[in-house]
Amino acid sequence: MSIVLDRPSATDSDRELRADLVARAAKLVPQLAAHAQQTEDQRRVVEENITAIEEAGLFSIMQPKRYGGLEVDFRTKLEVTRELARGCGSTAWATSLLNVCAWFTGLWNEQAQDDVWGEHPASRIAGVFAPTSVAEPVDGGWIVTGKWGWASGCLHAQWGLVGIPILGPDGALQDQGLVLIPMADLTIEDTWYVTGMKGTGSNTLVADKVFVPTHRYVSVFGLIGGKADNPHHDEVLYRAAFVPGAAIILVGPQLGLAQAALDFVIEKAHRRNIAYTFYDVQADAPVVQLAIARAASLVDSAHLHAYRAAADIDEWAYRGVFPSYTERARVRMDTGRAIVLAREAIRELVTAHGASSFADASPLQRIWRDSEVASRHAVANPEISAENYGQALLGIQGKVTPLV
Repeated sequence: MSIVLDRPSATDSDRELRADLVARAAKLVPQLAAHAQQTEDQRRVVEENITAIEEAGLFSIMQPKRYGGLEVDFRTKLEVTRELARGCGSTAWATSLLNVCAWFTGLWNEQAQDDVWGEHPASRIAGVFAPTSVAEPVDGGWIVTGKWGWASGCLHAQWGLVGIPILGPDGALQDQGLVLIPMADLTIEDTWYVTGMKGTGSNTLVADKVFVPTHRYVSVFGLIGGKADNPHHDEVLYRAAFVPGAAIILVGPQLGLAQAALDFVIEKAHRRNIAYTFYDVQADAPVVQLAIARAASLVDSAHLHAYRAAADIDEWAYRGVFPSYTERARVRMDTGRAIVLAREAIRELVTAHGASSFADASPLQRIWRDSEVASRHAVANPEISAENYGQALLGIQGKVTPLV
């Protein structure tokens, strides 16, 4: 099967906007890199980064144009977050998750979208799918109580998007949904103590008997099956398949981390020796040359898998086609594969660079830790994705995960 690097329907205008947004992100890389240690130490993205990203318009890329957003495609979303991650993995991850929650909100009905963006078009949304809550039905909605971790970017959000179970009279699960709740009605538990991606502020959202009106609910089962509530069917972005879109957004930061590691090791290879050898600079050593070649190929391969998946998602949305089960399973496979390839490239590079990769002063150790943590996101689990795709190719469906 050939690899498509961009959707066939992409126009010159689409590509010009993408190039502009990527250039905006690239201009922020030095600032993000300069604040990366502070972001990690404070366990939240520093406000200077948030302000700069907002001023560059990069929090609006998946927001409907009706509310002042840019409504770009998934390929553009990948490239923007990839670029940001060259400066700071935590900042890129938080930005990516806040943006995808804007896309999720665009799948809701217009009344719910008006609640979020009508008076405050700059509102940001942080979310967690897991239905770790209780939803008591009442007139006009539900009373929701629960806890949801890990809500990346919640320290910079005005709304929460969280999962609830819908139970029948017999207590059996009838539906799983997502609801929108103002952050003013939620509290945040400080629970994000981790080895990598420390600055994402992926803490726990807490609701205690919060009323949620019916119009702020959307069915996850419906979304998985291609049934969004957005009445504006001309908005191509919100016709994209739900699970493929939710999965592919996890890849952008990984691509940027891998590229940052590759650039760093190449730059240092011309100035570092190899201890206890006759090589005055690493660049002269075949062992380093081969390692860099392998790592570069892994980074390229990660991009190819990610861009093929994004091209498929974008083209299906453009054509108004809901992809088959096997096609959706392949996107999850591409997602997991891209993340594994990026992670393996970073591992190759820290070995080539040497033990100093793990010095506190080296950005490589933070890149390595960020990649190792972020690549374990459940939706990106490569083995689950591979099992599901293999079953799909054999005509077996629905035996591994509902998120396809």
